[in-house]
Parts: sequence; structure tokens; C-alpha cells
Amino acid sequence: MSRIGKKPIAIPQGVKIAVTGNVVAVQGPKGKLETRIPNGIKVEQKDGNLLALRENDSQSALHGLTRALVNNAVEGVTKGWTRELEIVGIGYRAEMKGKTTVVFSLGYSHPIEFPLPNGIEAAVDAKQTRLTVSGIDRQKVGQVAADMRGLRPPDPYKNKGVRYVGEKLKKKVGKTGAK
Repeated sequence: MSRIGKKPIAIPQGVKIAVTGNVVAVQGPKGKLETRIPNGIKVEQKDGNLLALRENDSQSALHGLTRALVNNAVEGVTKGWTRELEIVGIGYRAEMKGKTTVVFSLGYSHPIEFPLPNGIEAAVDAKQTRLTVSGIDRQKVGQVAADMRGLRPPDPYKNKGVRYVGEKLKKKVGKTGAK
């Protein structure tokens, strides 16, 4: 049995859930999300909780996945999701251009304009070296943060670049003959 799949999902106050066919629609104070459910998995609502049930053991791999996706949707419409990035390097910075574009200066010959997709917000701190990506869809927030990190991944030799807050880097030594 899937341990994660068996756990019930608590439905907080102000969250409405509608199950139609293989789609679970979750609506809360921050917005609305829809999650598709694979065949063979059912989602039932019982006394303030959601339960993910599977028809037989051949769907055991999808059982925990479905429960986690629905739980992420419930948490997203109540609290939201955030990822924080930090920019390390002399002259490296980010700034907002309007509400839908982040402009990065990352040591290239030109600034990079990064348009934000719908449902994603970004905030840059006063020092322009810390960036917060937030939204209600966990997958979208993580993908946008990964795309921003990919503009200048952390360099293992100089530890410069865009990285997640709290990401540990292992600094490599340079050439052994360098003086």
C-alpha cells in the first residue's frame, strides 16, 4: 500500500472542491486550480477530508502521486507556493520592469528580459540580489524558478551565478599550477 496515498487531505475553511469525472477542481481564497486524475484512481469527499482510492494494486505508483498533486492544489489555493533565488556575483542583479517582466544583468553583453507567465508573481528586494517567485501552482512556480536559475547556473569554481536560497555549492579548486 502507498503510505502517502492512504493519508487523508484535510480541507481548510473556505475551500470548495468539485470532482467531475477525472478532474478535481479546487477553489480557494487565492484562486482556482484543476488537477487531472489518472484512470483507476478515485477521489472521494468524506467528513471534511479528501481520500484518494485506487481500484487495484496495479495503480499503486499513481496512488501516492494523485494524492500529492491534489494536496499541492489545496495548499496552493490557501497558502500559495514560493521559491527564493539569490544572485551572487559582482554586477549581477535583477530588477522588475512593470509587473510581468524581470530584467537580469548577469555578466553577459546584454540584459536578459524574462517574461513571467500568467499566475506567477515575482518580487526583487532592495539590494537587487534576492528574488522571490510566488504563485498558486507548485509545478509552475518551480519551473519558472528553475528557468531563472538556468540563465546563469552557479559556477563551481567562482561560486557566482543564480542559485536557490540555501543551496549548498561545493567549490572546486582551480588549476594546481596557478600562482
